[in-house]
Amino acid sequence: MIVVVDYGMGNIRSVSKAFEACGADVTVSSKPEDLKKAERIVLPGVGAFGDSMANLKKRELIEPLREEVLVSKKPYFGICLGMQILADSGEEKGSHRGLGWLGGRTVMFQLPDPQLKVPHIGWNDIKVVKDGPLWAGLGRKLDFYFVHSFHFEPKNASDVAATCNYGIDFTAAVLHENIFATQFHPEKSQESGLRMIRNFLAWKP
Repeated sequence: MIVVVDYGMGNIRSVSKAFEACGADVTVSSKPEDLKKAERIVLPGVGAFGDSMANLKKRELIEPLREEVLVSKKPYFGICLGMQILADSGEEKGSHRGLGWLGGRTVMFQLPDPQLKVPHIGWNDIKVVKDGPLWAGLGRKLDFYFVHSFHFEPKNASDVAATCNYGIDFTAAVLHENIFATQFHPEKSQESGLRMIRNFLAWKP
């Protein structure tokens, strides 16, 4: 069973439908007991860093998620906010504490080219820098769909799995043991995104 965590931060339906299209048995839930039953955990999200952490805290999900992902080592797929909150802190509308699972910080784009708009919206190439089964069948340079104003700066460069350039190079995906997360939206990225989801469903970290 795959649990898509519902914590009030948007795009839950499109993510769950994409996983179902790839053959997954999906449960959308905010219940800690469902996290215990899950084989894999997906944490999507669109919105503000501070709101996402507040919602996880309100639903008493922070400790259950830590237990299932960091202790029980269940495969984790974070999407957009689900990647950004892996940081120690986020700097959106003040400083907010993140999950701190990987370390680092989530910061707003500071772009040298004033013609580049924030948020970064649309298709963009990524460069894989940490190969593995999650990229199987996808090649080395790929196009995925992004919607974001902030990006995650991991503390450890070894956690960076892919990068993207939008005026600056930024982290497009991270990989650490059983934790995988993307800044882009695989559920909006057509066949490449669905292939990545299928790779995650077969992944044995």
